[in-house]
Amino acid sequence: MHALIDFAAPGADGVGAVRAAFAAPLAVLVANTLAEVQPLLEAVQAHATAGRWCVGYLRYEAAPAFDAALQVHAADGPLAWFGVHEAPLPWPEEPLPMATLGGLQEPDRAAFSAALAQTHAAIAAGEVYQVNHTARLEARLASGSVQALFHALQRAQPGGYAACIDSGGEQVLSVSPELFFDWTGGRLLTRPMKGTAPRGSTPEEDAARAQALQTSPKERAENVMVVDMLRNDVSRIALPHSVQVPRLFHLEALPSVWQMTSDVTAATRPATTLADVFTALFPCGSVTGAPKVRAMQLIHALEPGPRGVYCGAVGVVRPGGDATFNVAIRTVTLQGTRAVCGIGSGITADAQPDAEWREWRHKRAFLERARAPFALLETLALADGVCRNAALHLARMATAAAHFGYPWNGSVVHAALQGVQQAHATGAWRVRLVLLADGSAQAQAFALPATPGPVRLQLAAQAFEMADSEFTRFKTTRRDHYDAVAPTDPTVFDTLLWNDKREITECTRGNIALRLDGQWVTPPLHCGLLPGVGRANALEAGQLREKVVRLADLPRVEALAFVNSLRGWLPATLVKTAA
Repeated sequence: MHALIDFAAPGADGVGAVRAAFAAPLAVLVANTLAEVQPLLEAVQAHATAGRWCVGYLRYEAAPAFDAALQVHAADGPLAWFGVHEAPLPWPEEPLPMATLGGLQEPDRAAFSAALAQTHAAIAAGEVYQVNHTARLEARLASGSVQALFHALQRAQPGGYAACIDSGGEQVLSVSPELFFDWTGGRLLTRPMKGTAPRGSTPEEDAARAQALQTSPKERAENVMVVDMLRNDVSRIALPHSVQVPRLFHLEALPSVWQMTSDVTAATRPATTLADVFTALFPCGSVTGAPKVRAMQLIHALEPGPRGVYCGAVGVVRPGGDATFNVAIRTVTLQGTRAVCGIGSGITADAQPDAEWREWRHKRAFLERARAPFALLETLALADGVCRNAALHLARMATAAAHFGYPWNGSVVHAALQGVQQAHATGAWRVRLVLLADGSAQAQAFALPATPGPVRLQLAAQAFEMADSEFTRFKTTRRDHYDAVAPTDPTVFDTLLWNDKREITECTRGNIALRLDGQWVTPPLHCGLLPGVGRANALEAGQLREKVVRLADLPRVEALAFVNSLRGWLPATLVKTAA
């Protein structure tokens, strides 16, 4: 397929949703120079008026085609590309082999901090109110097809305005949750997305974070700045007095973050063209800053190269001329096996470096989830044919399945577990139970030797950056972040981890209990840890209570214990007591 479009309905009435495939185009429209961009959009509209479908994208660097004052780097590909199609095809439902991304690059923290400082200086000088700062991440397509990677990205970031477009020289895989504009029947809807908060580790914490985002003065101010910019942009093509903001500070739940959106609507003037809409709006204010011209000048100075399709727009123009485009965030561009993905956030006067850095990590979580296949995992103790705490383990796996969107059939999982129990009716065993992405389950048993105690733990040398990851909050076969900090000394049983707030979290294979001031305590889930079954049992029995424990508290710790469902409660000693 040359293109796949899976766009949600922009409104609550369900009208405007598109889920279709497109084969080789009848014609290809390409703009390689700024002078060619607006004529290309005029050609797109002409084809749509003639009853054809047009699917394509504009790079961020197309901006000066609409306003010469908008400063950008030289583009690294066509400024605009559209395929023209006679009719859509059904969505391909056949299963595809999995894809993997290798060598996923981390953003440069030093460059990030320097750019933040320069942005704050520009804001303090009164040059801008806000600048959207971004960086490019690189990886390689290590295995699988482009279409398989697109489906993996969609599973990681479901819903929204997703598109996979193969233009020949490059492939654009966009799973953007942000609507740039929907222009249907002369009514224009834009939905800028500004304001982000990470999802919580429990339903209560999740609700609290959503509430905190919706009431945050900083996040609301950031959202309002973009809404005001969009109101001004939309007014350039709107009928007098038709610009409205029917919805403000609406929260949308994405897998790894809460996002705040607002709606700006208008009735467009008669004879408005698609090129006029782009001239008024492009690029979307949510990916530039305010005011747009000066913000884009600063972006040009701070970012070393082009953004590409990222922060541009990907969309579809339907027969008759109605059009829907996303803001191309959460977007991967492939050229050969080289994959590029942008990540960024809006910087305001009160933006804090650590908080913005965490926001970047949360926003790129979709890429982390999609980079390689993984299964959900539970490790159980099997003694004389009976699995200890089986009900609790299965309940936790069901919760993880709901989070990741894996099919859950309790009878299938029970059957896998019962098979391994029947085959190992005597002795002590470690059972590895996995749930695969297709909903199938597998169980294996391994001999479980006794663990002598007390066990020795080492303190991690640096903060565990994945403490707030979904691959820490849920147990899966994705364990490379734990393996990287596991002990290399065979006499050390496990590593005690701590987060960037210098709070103790857990070990790589179990939870931690600490005796402080005569009481046994364990870190609460919001510190960044797996809700272990052994830990839950100890809390239920009153053996433990939750308490934040910091590195500075370790010298006062009277005793330690490693806790999990497999091994139980193991007395422990700490090899190092400072970091």
